[in-house]
Amino acid sequence: MSSPVKYSYTLWSPSDTVRDVAESLGIVNLPEDVAKALAMDIEYRINEVLEQATKFMRHSKRTNLTTADISHAFKALNVEPLYGYDSSRPVRMREAILGPGQTLYYIDDDEVDFEKIINMPLPKVPREVSFTAHWLAIEGVQPAIPQNPLPAESRTSMAAGSGSTPAEVEVKPLVKHALSKELQLYFERVVAILTEDSSNATMKNAVLNSLANDPGLHQLIPYFIQFVAEKIRLNLKDASMLYLMLEVLHRLLTNPTIFIEPYIHSVMPPILTLLVGKRLGSSQSSNEEHYKVRDFAASLLQQVCTQYGDTYHTLKPRVTRTLLKAFMDSSKSIGTQYGALSGLRAIGQEVVRVLVLGNLKDWAVVISSASSVTEEDKSRLGKAVLEALRSLVDPEFATIDEISDADKEKFTEYVGPEVASLVFEVEDSEAIVKAVLDSQKFS
Repeated sequence: MSSPVKYSYTLWSPSDTVRDVAESLGIVNLPEDVAKALAMDIEYRINEVLEQATKFMRHSKRTNLTTADISHAFKALNVEPLYGYDSSRPVRMREAILGPGQTLYYIDDDEVDFEKIINMPLPKVPREVSFTAHWLAIEGVQPAIPQNPLPAESRTSMAAGSGSTPAEVEVKPLVKHALSKELQLYFERVVAILTEDSSNATMKNAVLNSLANDPGLHQLIPYFIQFVAEKIRLNLKDASMLYLMLEVLHRLLTNPTIFIEPYIHSVMPPILTLLVGKRLGSSQSSNEEHYKVRDFAASLLQQVCTQYGDTYHTLKPRVTRTLLKAFMDSSKSIGTQYGALSGLRAIGQEVVRVLVLGNLKDWAVVISSASSVTEEDKSRLGKAVLEALRSLVDPEFATIDEISDADKEKFTEYVGPEVASLVFEVEDSEAIVKAVLDSQKFS
């Protein structure tokens, strides 16, 4: 004879609650033993959920059990969570007397309009908790990504927390850049040797060689670039100092142990300043000095575009736009136009073929008709034009047969008589004419 099922002394009454739920589901005449077994299983499941929810409550350092703890317990037990709207208001319970000794507790719900509920937009689906990794800083530079706060946001949040205005808040950098005493001493000594007039050439050459070969200078890169930019800004009338600062940039760019790529955006302004500056050197200095500085700046521009043009996709277009604007502006000085033309040649053959050749004829007419341009300046510009055209010549076909008169006429018609007469006077005129015509598909 089987033993009777133990009665469940819980809030779940086998004779009332379980039977009412069964009848609501369409199950009638539920056996008493089945109702008692279901009540015991429900008691076990409720205890299991409450134990898990209590753990979440304790780990959250709280003494009140919340509905969020119950939801977390369901998720931990792999049970489908409860759906619906979360309420921030406390649950209000009301009491109703059904009869002698029978008390019913219910939640006092607010009356809502079904039309309002139907037309209400659905809430957003909550996201799962996840973790992602991102770079706070790369080589001392904070990348501009959505995960990193902007300086303006940091300043505003700090001001709101302290109750002060943003102007009164001093925002500290996110990345501390601490230099050792040895690096500080090295930097101060290098700056002193480069800026003092009493320093001899041997000491300056030693410093430049150190910048080109020493492997432990990476932390000093932003300081050296800032130093070069400041010296160029304050010494535009000193051609020798400008040339020396370009030499410093050249040595830093050629140092194989330095990762200078994150600082290219800071290197370009000094180079472009010396390339298209209106006036470089003092009035007593010769034109040879400032042309020498512009040629050196063009060579550095070519080095930067060659090494980092693929990494920074907007580098060449932005520089080309700046140089072309200076080249085509007739109000600019001869030195500026010379530097712009040298810079366009340094960027590459495609720039010379599309931009320089396309505007060379009109530009030459303006320069030749300008009364303020001296013969020396015209000679300098002519040499720059020849160097730009020579960049189109393929070294494998530098020596070709004599060109025909028809080709000369096509060339003269395309570049103008001013440039054509200049080209026909040099020894490699045949190669230049052939390269220009081939680039424009005239022959």
